[in-house]
Amino acid sequence: MSRDDTSLAKNVLGVPGIVFLVLAAVAPLTGMIVIAAIGIAVGNGGGMVAAFLLATVVLLLFAVGYAQMSRVLTSAGGFYAFVVKGLGRTPGLVAGFIAMLGYNCFVAGAIGTSGFFTSTAIDDVFGLKLDWLFWSALSVALVLLLSRRGIAVSAKVLGASLILEVSILLIMDFSVLFRHGFSFAAFSPSVMFQGAGGLALLFAANAFIGFEATALFGEEARDPKRTIPRATYIAIGFIGVFAAFTTWAVVSAIGAEQAQDVAAAHLSSGDLVLSVAQEYLGGPLTKVMLLLLVVSLFAALLALHNSATRYLYALGRVGVLPRVLGKTSPRNGAPRYASIVQLLFGSVVALAFRLAGLDPVADLTASMTGFGTLGILTLQLFAAVAILVYFRRTRDRRVVKTLIAPGLGAVGLGLIVTLAIVNFPTLAGSSNGVVPLLPWLLLVVALAGLALAGWLRRFRPSVYDALETDLEREPSNVVGQ
Repeated sequence: MSRDDTSLAKNVLGVPGIVFLVLAAVAPLTGMIVIAAIGIAVGNGGGMVAAFLLATVVLLLFAVGYAQMSRVLTSAGGFYAFVVKGLGRTPGLVAGFIAMLGYNCFVAGAIGTSGFFTSTAIDDVFGLKLDWLFWSALSVALVLLLSRRGIAVSAKVLGASLILEVSILLIMDFSVLFRHGFSFAAFSPSVMFQGAGGLALLFAANAFIGFEATALFGEEARDPKRTIPRATYIAIGFIGVFAAFTTWAVVSAIGAEQAQDVAAAHLSSGDLVLSVAQEYLGGPLTKVMLLLLVVSLFAALLALHNSATRYLYALGRVGVLPRVLGKTSPRNGAPRYASIVQLLFGSVVALAFRLAGLDPVADLTASMTGFGTLGILTLQLFAAVAILVYFRRTRDRRVVKTLIAPGLGAVGLGLIVTLAIVNFPTLAGSSNGVVPLLPWLLLVVALAGLALAGWLRRFRPSVYDALETDLEREPSNVVGQ
C-alpha cells in the first residue's frame, strides 16, 4: 500500500521485537559489568541485590498506570506525548525538549563508550591497537546502515545480540551457583542496610534506563494497545530479575559481607565482573565475554539511536523542529533525516571531545551519559505525574490501576530523580570540569521549552495546536511494507 512520507512503518513489531529493542538499549552485559559493579562499590555492597528488586517494584508500580495510558494513547512521541495528554501542551513541550536532549546526549556518550571499550577489547584479544575514534566511527556507520533498513531489521539484530550477552552471563551465574552456591547473607539486614542505600537504589534504577522506549514504537507495533503494555511488563520484569540474579551470583562469589570492599578495590580498573568470570568461566570464555561486551555496547548504541530518532521525528512531524525531520522512507517507514541528524549530533560531540584531547570515558561518557541518564529519569517522573493527572481529570474509577499503584511509582521515581541530582558526580562517574554543574542544564532546557511554547502559542498557533491534534496516529491492520 502507499504510505505518506511522514508515516512510520505499520504493524511490523510484535511483543518480542519491542522487548528486544528495549532490552538492547538497557544492555544487560554492560549494565552488570559497569553499573552493578559501581553500585556494589559505592552503594550497599551485597545489598545491591535487594536494591535491584526494590527498583523493580517501583517501576512495576509505575508500569501499571503506564499500561493504562498506553491503551489510551498510541504515539511515536512516547513519554512526551503522555505529558501532552496529561498535563497539556506547554509541559508536554518541556518534556519533549528534555527527552530530545537527554536521549541525544546519551547517544553521544554511547558513541564514546562503544569506541573506547571496542578498542580495549580488540587490543586485549587480538593485539590490534587502533584509536577509539576509529571504532566509534565504524559503529556510527553500521548504526546508520541498519537504522535506514527499517525498525524490523534493527529488532532482529538486537534480538541476536541480546541472546548472546544474556547467555554468557547466565553461564557465569550458574557456574557460581553449582560450584559455590548463592549466599543468603545478601538478604540479611546487616548487609542490605549497610553503606549508602540511596546510591544503591539510584544505580539499580540506572540499569533500567531504556525500558520507557516501549511507547516510542507504538505506531509501528501490531495491536499497540495490547503489545505496548505487555512489552513493558516483560522488559521491566526481565531486567529486574536478571540483574538481581546476576548480582547475587557476583556478590556470592566474592562474599556478600565483604562485597563492597572487594568491589571498591576493583573500581578503578572496572573489572569486578570480569574477575569473577575469569575464576568461574576461565580465560577463553572471559575473552568471549569481553568481545560480547563490544556487541552489547553496539546494540545499546543502535537501540538508543532508534529511540532518540523517534523524538526528533515526532517533534519534526508536528512542526516544532524543522518538518524535514518528520519525513520517512516510502520503502520501509524509517525516519530519513532524523536518523542522519541524530548521528551527526552524536558524532560531532564525540569528535569535539577527541580533538580537545579529553578522555572518552572520564569526560565524554561521564558528561553525556550522566546527563542523558538524569534527563531520562526526569522524563519518567514527568510521565508518571501526567498519568496520575490524566486519570484523575477523567474521573477514572479504577483506583488501584490509575491512582494507588502509579502514585506509589511516581513517589519512587521522585526519590530516584532527587538522588540523581544530589549525587550527580557519582552517577556520572566523574567530578571533572563542568560535570557537577550539568543538572542545571535541566532547568535551562525547561525554560527553553516554556519560552518556545509561549512563542508558538502567540506567533504559530497552528503548530501549538498540533502538539495535541497530531498526537496520535493509530496503526491500521494493514502491513505497511
